[in-house]
Parts: sequence; C-alpha cells; structure tokens
Amino acid sequence: MSTFPQPDPKDRPARLTVGVVGAGRVGPALAASLQLAGHRPVAASGVSDASRRRAAQLLPDVPLVTPEQVLQRADLVLLTVPDDALPGLAEGLAETGAVRPGQLIVHTSGRYGTRVLDPMLRAGALPLALHPAMTFTGTAVDVQRLAGCSFGVTAPEELRLAAEALVIEMGGEPEWIAEASRPLYHAALALGANHLVTLVAESMELLRAAGVEAPDRMLGPLLGAALDNALRSGDAALTGPVARGDAGTVAAHVAELRRHAPQTVAGYLAMARATADRALAHGLLKPELAEDLLGVLANGTDGTAGPGGPNGPGGTNGSDGPDGTEGDAR
Repeated sequence: MSTFPQPDPKDRPARLTVGVVGAGRVGPALAASLQLAGHRPVAASGVSDASRRRAAQLLPDVPLVTPEQVLQRADLVLLTVPDDALPGLAEGLAETGAVRPGQLIVHTSGRYGTRVLDPMLRAGALPLALHPAMTFTGTAVDVQRLAGCSFGVTAPEELRLAAEALVIEMGGEPEWIAEASRPLYHAALALGANHLVTLVAESMELLRAAGVEAPDRMLGPLLGAALDNALRSGDAALTGPVARGDAGTVAAHVAELRRHAPQTVAGYLAMARATADRALAHGLLKPELAEDLLGVLANGTDGTAGPGGPNGPGGTNGSDGPDGTEGDAR
C-alpha cells in the first residue's frame, strides 16, 4: 500500500478554495483531507441536522450556505449527493449561472462518469468524477481511512493528471475507469461491500437467536480470515458445505432458517446457488456430489432431501467431509 505524506497546512499556502454541496458522510471528509494537503475549505451546504453536525465536526468555522453560494465562493466544488439526485443538481446549478469558467466540479458518485456534469461543462466548468471505494462513517476516522483508499477516476483526457493529483493529495490511489464502465464498476463494489453488511448483520442475528452472547467476537476472526483468503486466492478460498457438496447439511440449514428466520431463506438459497456454480466451475465441487446439492437448492427443501437426511453423511453432526477431511463450520 502506498503512503503519501500529508503536509501541515501551516507550512504551505492554500492553493484552491474548496466547497461542498451536500454535507453527508463523504463531502466533509474529502474536504478535510484536501485541507490537510494545503487547500482551503470555504463553504458547505447541508440541510439536515446530521449534515450540519458533520460539517461542524470536520470543517469547523466553514460557513453553511446555499449550493449556489458554495459555487460562487469555491474554485473546487465537491458534489457529494446521492446518485439519483446528481443529474438534477448538476442541471439546476448550471441554470443558476453560478458556474464559473475554469471551475473544477468534482462529483463522488460511483455510478456516473463525467457526462452527468455536461450542463456544468457547457457553462465552462472542468468536470471530474472521483469515487472513493470506501464506506464512510461521517466522522474524523474517515479522513484517516482515505490513506491508501482506491478512487475510481473518470475525467476528460486533458484533466486526467489533475484528477489523479487530487486523489493522491487526499492520500488515495487513483484507478482509471472508462466512462462506459462506471455502472459495472459501481455494481461490483455494491455487490461486495453493501451486500456484505447485510450478510454480516443477518449472521449476527441468527447467532443471537442460537444463544451466542457475543456474535461479533465469534464472527470477527472467521470473517476476517475468509475475506483475506478470498482477496488472496479468489475462488480457491471457497469452503463450507456448499463447496463440499454436503446436501444434507444445506437442507438442514434451509429447514432451520424457514423455522427461525424465513426472511433469510431466499438470500441463503441465492448465495448458495452462486457458490455452487463457482465451486463447480473451478473443480472444487465434485460433479457426483453436485446433483443432490443442486436439487436441494432448486427445491428449497424442508430438510428431508440429501443422502441420509440432514444427519446423514455430510450432515450437521460434525462428520468428516466427503474427502475425509474434517468438516468446516463455514
């Protein structure tokens, strides 16, 4: 991981005035990071009480004004609003006449490239799309986490160096994403990060229902190891009853989930099918074991399917896996 020294702002003159439109979790953190690099936040806009508190914490003494006033005061404007609000915001701000020729307009949406800023481009602005591939808390810890964070960067060719320089000044790692690839890029991140939170939260709820007093402590080492293995080895890191072909165990899982958490069954089956497909494709799941497993997943069985039922070979009694190795709780 690369590290970039963050200069003390007192040791160098401010180069760009920075404004934030949308003081959610992302904007104030990015502006605070740019401040560490010597730029000067001068204005922010925020509507909710939470936005105002975040701005006060991360950008103290920076006035809260209207979005038009942010554009009037700043050389570099961060548009940090929800994806669906961005097209209307860009068009609306362009219509106000507040956009200045040569003004840097940066949005942080993962979904969009720079075309969404075309109304502001026609008014003379310089459009950049800089998406930090990180989840934000809305606190000062986010500024620290930007060090080494990858940013999905899209910009006109003539602004590529400027875009990459801004990312590096925030301590990030620029990763060039073509305009046409932005939706796929964003889908990939959402699939991994957003769904991971859902999976972990559901897993903790089920463990509590099973009587585990500290599910976070139980899951931490397991999930940390699984993530590390997946990042290092990809599909070779697959383990657990689906990858082993333990149809009886999977059937028992489905039956228990139907009784205790029926809202999780559809997600379990969908992820298990995807896991089985990947395990088959990479030679981890033996074809002779796949038929019963895929039957369980296709039928959403009540637990009676599979060789020997849920407590037969490969079942829930902690027996050895099909290859003679110890069964893996994952």
